Amino acid sequence: MTHPTRRLRVIFMGTPDFAVAALDAIHADHDVICVYTQPPRPAGRGKHPRPTPVHQRAEALGLPVRHPLSLKSPEAQAEFAALQADVAVVVAYGLILPQPVLDAPRHGCLNIHASLLPRWRGAAPIQRAIMAGDAETGVCIMQMEAGLDTGPVLLRDATPITEADTAAHLHDRLSQMGAQLIREALARIDSLPPAPQPETGVTYAAKIDKAEARVDWTRPAEEIARQIQGLSPFPGAWCETPFGRLKLLDARAVAGQGRPGEVLADLTVACGDGAVTLIRVQREGKRAMSAEELLRGTSDLSGAVFT
Repeated sequence: MTHPTRRLRVIFMGTPDFAVAALDAIHADHDVICVYTQPPRPAGRGKHPRPTPVHQRAEALGLPVRHPLSLKSPEAQAEFAALQADVAVVVAYGLILPQPVLDAPRHGCLNIHASLLPRWRGAAPIQRAIMAGDAETGVCIMQMEAGLDTGPVLLRDATPITEADTAAHLHDRLSQMGAQLIREALARIDSLPPAPQPETGVTYAAKIDKAEARVDWTRPAEEIARQIQGLSPFPGAWCETPFGRLKLLDARAVAGQGRPGEVLADLTVACGDGAVTLIRVQREGKRAMSAEELLRGTSDLSGAVFT
């Protein structure tokens, strides 16, 4: 790990849990002069406005927080520029940054992106990497420009994707990797050469649509297992069963043969090619549980058909 030679004035811009580790890492090394995040949104049973995870962490650290609805107005841009930051760090912020905002900090805006660019630009790189069967993914520190994740890369780090990795596992691992990588990038900010992204190999990680979550058992087992892993825990792949809708949270492709959707034994389900063993599941209105726990509470499912 390269240690910073000087403290920078940093604006941090992020919203979800994924960004919190990076905020902590930067706060340890530099002066976070302001945190930008999405506005509080109604949440929970009472639908009371709930601050974002980054907002909550920033307040716990005693940092000033702003949550504008947009950065398009001249007033919002002037307020941003008046902070006189050395650099802004952006992690899953959720707002488009206009050019005046990108240009305001002395070193511009750096983005922590959870893929090996130019693969999986866009909104859902973690889920898409798993669902596509990629052997590895990683984190890039990118110099931001007007295009969607098109800027030159300053640093990158890779990690393998195993069959046991769910989106949740990978999310947590990449969050920590991003935190360490941004510390290194800021420590070397005056000497890191920007590497333009190649024109070949560009893919886009479209936002996950809930319509993608229903399992089609006629597909090959490998694809279904990746779908389950990639959508776990949210929105969660699901199917219909004799006892109602079942969310599928962890699974492995295995050998097996039967008509698509047929339960062969325990919670192994036949697919169009091969079978999938379900490891962790969740019934509607219930907590997540192991396959063994589910089977203890139901009659023998062998021969039942999931749709």
